[in-house]
Amino acid sequence: MSASRGWRSAVTLFGALVAVVVLAACGTPSADLFVVNRSGTIPGAKLDLLVTDGGFVRCNGGPEKAIGEQRLLEARKLADDLDKAAREGRRIAAGPTSVLTYKVELENGIIRFSDTSRGITEDMRRVQALTRDVAKQVCGLKR
Repeated sequence: MSASRGWRSAVTLFGALVAVVVLAACGTPSADLFVVNRSGTIPGAKLDLLVTDGGFVRCNGGPEKAIGEQRLLEARKLADDLDKAAREGRRIAAGPTSVLTYKVELENGIIRFSDTSRGITEDMRRVQALTRDVAKQVCGLKR
């Protein structure tokens, strides 16, 4: 009987440890996927957008807002797709009629470009589109 009691105690202790770990993880903030700093020559161009892996954004330092599953999936894919350019510290000069400039900070580096940069990649266009969509639809900004 004492062997049976010892086994039950071990199972109970293990279960308690698992519960503590799970509860501790619940309070852990999500990692940041990236930060987009947008600036420009038009009203409403300035935007600081923090996107987290937990599916939230902060616009201009405001409160967290949920972005929804589709936007989160796109943000995660963008973070992966931009990793190589970030490691290289890719910087593309602004074109002659630039209106908006972007600085994208990822875990492994920074990318800089403008809306009219020569050699802008499809991934950079996706950053522009996601930034505009989130700013307007989630954060309630004009641009």
